[in-house]
Order: sequence, then structure tokens, then C-alpha cells
Amino acid sequence: MSASFRLICLLHAAVDIAAGSLMMFYLREGGPFGQRIDVTGKILGSKPHDHLLIRTSEALVGMCFVNIGLMLFMVSFAKDREFQNFFVKGCVIIHALMALWRLYFEQGVEDLAWAWPRQVVGDVLLGMSWMFFFVWSWREKYD
Repeated sequence: MSASFRLICLLHAAVDIAAGSLMMFYLREGGPFGQRIDVTGKILGSKPHDHLLIRTSEALVGMCFVNIGLMLFMVSFAKDREFQNFFVKGCVIIHALMALWRLYFEQGVEDLAWAWPRQVVGDVLLGMSWMFFFVWSWREKYD
């Protein structure tokens, strides 16, 4: 079993659970970490109904993050090398697609346009952390 796979999965799980918890319970306080304070106010809407709808949506997204973190925690204990390689390839593809999404679509949204370069860099770094597993497993395989 690869210790690097377990370490990467557990680190990503911790990040996902922390981010999801902040999104579910502390949206207004955690919003400035993702967007500027004035943008956070615009995103939350001006009417109470809009505010409730957007808060509910963000809470559901946060719950999805927590579930992804729990799934990563469970997957970190998988011992099958082929499954680990398959899972890592999927994670790299997901991070690459997220970076492309931000590059092509989020930059067009005026209120979010200033943050997309930082988020693309984050997506690329997260994808590269999974690529680290490939390098590490090749080193173990061919040494």
C-alpha cells in the first residue's frame, strides 16, 4: 500500500471537510476568503428571499464538500494499486476541468473576474499534488 496515496487523500479530505464546514455554517464570515467583502454582499442578494435561497444553495454545496472529504477519507484506506492509479487519474482530470471552467467561464462573470487567476493556480496545485503520487509510485515501481 502506498503511504503517499493515503497522505494525499487525507490532506485533501481535511481541506474539503474544513471548506465544506465553513460554507455550511459560516458563509458570511468565510466569504471574504473566497471573494471580496463587497462581492460577497452582491452574491448573497438584496432581497430576503434571494438571501435565503443562496444561503441554502451554499449550504448544500458545503455539504457536498464534506461528503467528498469523507469519501476521500474512506478511499485513503484502499489497498489496490490499480484502483489508486485509476482514482488519482480521475482526480487530476477533475482539477484540470475545474481550472478550465474557471479560465473560460468564471472570468466572464464581472463580480468574480478578479479572483479566477488565484483559483486557477489553486486548482493546478491541487492537481499537481495528485501528480506527485504518480511520480512517487513510478519511483517505487522502477527502483
